[in-house]
Amino acid sequence: MPLEFDLMSKKLVLALCLVGFAAACAPKKEEVIVPTPVTTEPVYKGKFGAN
Repeated sequence: MPLEFDLMSKKLVLALCLVGFAAACAPKKEEVIVPTPVTTEPVYKGKFGAN
């Protein structure tokens, strides 16, 4: 391999490692989970629902 290619690939690996490290150390946003309201079950109204 030529020396330039080897040096360039090492720089690329180093740059990717730095980007990954920065992403891992970045402050994370808190995820807010909004609970869905609980609905009541339908009332059973007989065989045909007319009662």
